[in-house]
Amino acid sequence: MLKANVTVTLKKSILDPQGSAVERALKSMKYPVESVRIGKFMEVVLSENDRSKAEEIMHEICRKLLSNPVIEDYSFELEG
Repeated sequence: MLKANVTVTLKKSILDPQGSAVERALKSMKYPVESVRIGKFMEVVLSENDRSKAEEIMHEICRKLLSNPVIEDYSFELEG
């Protein structure tokens, strides 16, 4: 089994109102913050032992379900 740690974030060109709100709040609290982007983190455990096949599967899962390729980017790391 392999575990994938998946991160999905809005593309840089897409406005992130949630991130902007957190950034403003942190700056008002006097934290030295340059910018904030909000994203999603997921752990997916695959019953696949072949790393190459697992990468293929994870790209498909991310493109088809976990992210919206029009407005989001994704990345993942395999463990195990």
